[in-house]
Amino acid sequence: MISDGRPFPPLDLLETCVSKRLPFVIMVHCNQYFWWPADELAERYRAALTAALRCYFVSDANRRIAEKQIGCEFQNAELIRNPFNVDYDASPPWPPLGRNGELRFACVGRLDPPGKGQDILFEVLARPEWAARNWRLHLYGDGENRNSLERCAQRLGLADRIVFEGHVSDIEKVWALNHVLVMPSRIEGLPLAVVEAMLCGRAVVATDVAGAELVEDGVTGFLAEAPALGCMAVALERFWARRDEAKKIGAAAARRIRQLVPPDPVRVFADKLRELLGGT
Repeated sequence: MISDGRPFPPLDLLETCVSKRLPFVIMVHCNQYFWWPADELAERYRAALTAALRCYFVSDANRRIAEKQIGCEFQNAELIRNPFNVDYDASPPWPPLGRNGELRFACVGRLDPPGKGQDILFEVLARPEWAARNWRLHLYGDGENRNSLERCAQRLGLADRIVFEGHVSDIEKVWALNHVLVMPSRIEGLPLAVVEAMLCGRAVVATDVAGAELVEDGVTGFLAEAPALGCMAVALERFWARRDEAKKIGAAAARRIRQLVPPDPVRVFADKLRELLGGT
């Protein structure tokens, strides 16, 4: 089993398995259009990946991107889900609004603007129309770009509206305090932050990159067509116009995610591997 955080595992490792006739499967956790192999590499990847017993993808979007990148359809592809960090039956109470009706956004993920796009969110919230609105953004997560993001918030005049919470281990506590998840990601696999927020009954505002397979636009959340300033601004504006429905939208999200994600993804995946091994 070859599991790697890049769009595809190392090619030399795949080719070694093929040449030595070692049965293997791969797991792809993330992909992006910025990575596109040259023709020679694509040909080698086609030969290696079609020889795998299975190519597991955590999202169907990642599979479709991979098929474009190497120029073939994966007849051996299968969708799997990653484990999440809240109880499957989590139901944190709906948090009261803050002072003067303050609504609390949460952005959950490592502090990594190239991937997670926090800078896009900051620029949207720095627009004049948001200055008069009663909101606060809580960022959960750490990373090597924390200082630059803090400076970005200060430069945009948002230092008093954005709270850097750092890493937290109890995700359900995040959703006991916050009303809606905002995910402005540029790159994703299938974001656990979205899965966990929906399991906890919270609406999601996300880029098409981060939530398309999970979020039903206008029903369980709101999707930005692309990870771009204008698109994210429109999605947030659509949410704000219906913010009084946030609790109802979150309840719909809780129902939908349980149709898409099993209670025990690890057991499901282990059963798939046992089946490949002949049920041993």
